[in-house]
Amino acid sequence: MVVAAVLVIGGIIATVATAGPGALPTAWPLVGLGYTAWWLFWYPRVCVSADGVTLVNPLRRICVPWAALIQVDTKYALTLVTARRSYRAWAAPAPGVIGTHAGKPEHLMNLPETSYGPLRSVRPGDLSNSDSGYAAFLVRSQWERLRDSGAIEPDGEGAQPVVMSINWGQLAGAAVLVIVGFLADAG
Repeated sequence: MVVAAVLVIGGIIATVATAGPGALPTAWPLVGLGYTAWWLFWYPRVCVSADGVTLVNPLRRICVPWAALIQVDTKYALTLVTARRSYRAWAAPAPGVIGTHAGKPEHLMNLPETSYGPLRSVRPGDLSNSDSGYAAFLVRSQWERLRDSGAIEPDGEGAQPVVMSINWGQLAGAAVLVIVGFLADAG
C-alpha cells in the first residue's frame, strides 16, 4: 500500500511539475491506481467477534455465525466451511513457497486442536506466521472455546444463516473514478 501511495503522489507531483496545475485532471488514472491498491490490499480483512467471523472481501462482506461454522481450512486461504458452502477470505491467503520456508518450529506449536491433521501434521497455511495461519488461529481459538463450553453446537443445522452483502460503497467509488477519468480524458 505504501508503494502505491508513493507512486500516486509522486506521479501527481511529476505531472504538476512538468505540465503545470492545468494538467492535474490527467492524473485521475493515478488516483484510480491508488484506490484500486487500497481496495484490493488494505480494505479486505477478517473480523472475529462474539457473534461470529466477518470476511470483508473487495466485493462482498460475509458474516458467518459461530454456530454455522463446521470447519476452518487454510489450503489456499482462510476458508470458513458451513453446511451449505465455503467462504474464502481475500485478506488471509496461504503462504507461497517463500512464506512456507520462513516457517519455524515455534510457528507449529500451541495451535488450536483443529489445526492439526493426522500425526499432528500442519498445512503450510496454518503456520502462525502466515496471514491465513494467524487468522485461522484467532478463528479456531474462539470457535473451540465456544464449542467446548457448550455455547454452540457446530453442526451447521438450524444455525443462524450466513449473511452476505455487496460492498456498494466501494463499487460506487470505483465507478466514480472511472467516470471522472473518462470525463477528464475527454475534456
